[in-house]
Amino acid sequence: MGNDPNWSPKTMSDGPVYRTERQEARFFVYKMTNDSGAAPCVEGRVLSLAICKPQIRKSARVGDIIFGFAAKSLHPDNRLIYVAKVTEVVPDGRYYKDQRFKGRKDRIYAYRDGGYVRRNNALFHARPEDLVHDLGAGPGHAAAVVLLSGEFRYFGGSGTNGYKARPPLRALVEGFGRGHRVNHDPDVLKELQRLKRNLWATTRAGKSGRPTTPPKPRACHRGGSSVIVCRQLPSAR
Repeated sequence: MGNDPNWSPKTMSDGPVYRTERQEARFFVYKMTNDSGAAPCVEGRVLSLAICKPQIRKSARVGDIIFGFAAKSLHPDNRLIYVAKVTEVVPDGRYYKDQRFKGRKDRIYAYRDGGYVRRNNALFHARPEDLVHDLGAGPGHAAAVVLLSGEFRYFGGSGTNGYKARPPLRALVEGFGRGHRVNHDPDVLKELQRLKRNLWATTRAGKSGRPTTPPKPRACHRGGSSVIVCRQLPSAR
């Protein structure tokens, strides 16, 4: 179950395999305007990204890496909030139907009578328009995809901006604007790989800090911008 501290994506091999791992990881980098335990949600040994950032949730695959940095409106120093390796992708709204995930705070929707509704006890996204933003328009609900990680570092409000000592990373985080785009800069890719390796080697796995703010049901988590950093594929000839 989702509220079992021993539960993790790695223990779910009895369920269907939803995605296969890519040969080379892509790095998804975005700025967070809210850090309240909603997106990402960390419970037990599992980090989940179930709401907000639909473009990332629809695009990321097993093995990809996600970096969440604070927007200036959240922390003026753009500190690193979390980094996670995607270890499972749960598509087609199964996160809200499968009892393995029961009890997780970001499982704020339920599937009833052929459609999705917000749970009465949900802590996040109380505005009517949030459901379509999180899950996509019906009947297909293309954004009803959830990313899970059993390999992550979540710092929350205790994160730092030490990464800014590396000029390519500082320029990346401070420079990109709103929207969803792709960056093929080999120096940026190398620095993100280096940062991930260093964090895995020098920091404690899992959750080591608390969210910056308590849950706010009507808070907007839509702000911030994102970029995919990956190697430029050779052109077909």
